[in-house]
Amino acid sequence: MGFFDSIQKPGFKAAQTKNAHIQKEVVKTTIDPRKTQSPTPFAQRLLNRVPPKKKSPKQNNTKATPSPRPQPQNPRKRAASTPQRLESDSDGDVSDENLDIGSKRVRRSSNPEPDLDRQIRSRRAFSGEDGGQFHMIHAAEIASLSTPSKYSPAFPNDPNAIEVQLQYPSASQREKYELVVPSNTDDFKPLEDIRVAMETIIEHYLPSAAAAAMQNDSTGLIRRIKRAMERRAGHEYMDFVQEWNETLVEFQKDGTISKAIDSWKSIELKLLERILTQTYSRTVSPRVDELKKYQNGTDDVYGELMPRFISMILKKDTKMKSNQIFVDLGSGVGNCVLQAALEIGCESWGCEKMEGACGLAQLQEQEFNARCRLWGLSVGDINLERGDFLSNPAILKVIQKADVVLVNNQAFTPKLNEDLTNLFLDLKEGAKVVSLRSFVPHGNKISQSNVHAAYNRLSVVEKEYFSGCVSWTNAPGTYYVSTKDSSMVKAFYEKHP
Repeated sequence: MGFFDSIQKPGFKAAQTKNAHIQKEVVKTTIDPRKTQSPTPFAQRLLNRVPPKKKSPKQNNTKATPSPRPQPQNPRKRAASTPQRLESDSDGDVSDENLDIGSKRVRRSSNPEPDLDRQIRSRRAFSGEDGGQFHMIHAAEIASLSTPSKYSPAFPNDPNAIEVQLQYPSASQREKYELVVPSNTDDFKPLEDIRVAMETIIEHYLPSAAAAAMQNDSTGLIRRIKRAMERRAGHEYMDFVQEWNETLVEFQKDGTISKAIDSWKSIELKLLERILTQTYSRTVSPRVDELKKYQNGTDDVYGELMPRFISMILKKDTKMKSNQIFVDLGSGVGNCVLQAALEIGCESWGCEKMEGACGLAQLQEQEFNARCRLWGLSVGDINLERGDFLSNPAILKVIQKADVVLVNNQAFTPKLNEDLTNLFLDLKEGAKVVSLRSFVPHGNKISQSNVHAAYNRLSVVEKEYFSGCVSWTNAPGTYYVSTKDSSMVKAFYEKHP
């Protein structure tokens, strides 16, 4: 099941928004070419499997005509107040199908201000500490023949094709999978999870030449695995998974994978989504009914902001760095908290009072840490608090030093939004608040009658998001980025002593 697919079904439209008539703008993105590493002896043996492409006579004798030099664009052409657009391959919902990257090359996003202090690779994950063994939820625990009403054998003609183990990039244990297929197409699909994990690892962790060899349409490992699946050849499938495991272990031992991670400037969204999806599918999806226990018309309404939306908020709107602090007020099952800890590497806090969501958040945190170790990645400190964020002692303390506060206040009552605005008086100058409803009244001007209002210390910018950004609707909408700025009130007093 894809990321948040469960809560996007009918019955979770807890916070509806009006359809906004917004003309969608196509945003050009800069693609950084992938760094090519010299192939190791093992990688060279892998490359030898691919027959070289024959050059045509035209290619040998014809000189390439140089293309016209593109005119440089003025980076200051767009006004600073222009709402930002999502830079994404698709506006569709995030799902396992969307993450099927096949033989496409990964698009490297351009980060103009790389975080030089961010340590992306987990030293522990490659050290073999604890023998690489730790608690995690294996795929075989959520999809197996122990529930025959939900799952059946993927290779019914081969009774020995029952279970495989999948190697991940780090020097950690392998994940156990039962080779089964679901009766309901919305349920977890083990074979698809294996394939997408392989493709994600190839695209992000291996040198370009080795990745191309493994993705070759004729001889590549991915193609052979797909053929085995189509033919329902269980024995071949198991052999190809074993070949994958041996290949990845050698790349891990010769340092290829570590070098790849060390070359990253940031963690790509597709890789981030894969880790979040795996975590969610093993913890929240089997218990998603617990999230339906909310009451309309109250502040206890459940809805999620999707990973692509959060990524834009973290990297573009607030430009967070690993030495900063992120706080999510009303953090649900903890998705945004986990994403900030991995994508930015920052200290990440969340607070939620709905018991069902709190229990799932705790499960997600445990599994997420295990997943990040499997993928060889480090994360920032994660802190998930229970209770009312207006009175939780830990939250009241951390809010004073927070750099970015996220509030999904789409369905909050006016009273709660007012109380939150007063809470933001404790924020340090320059701290940012990202919300789906503005805490500052539209067209507000400071006057003698309202100068003491807390919202006068927030400078707000309205922005737009498009489809696939929130769990409760595919319609576009608005969100707001506010900055704690007491200078506006100070300037008013200077003019009106």
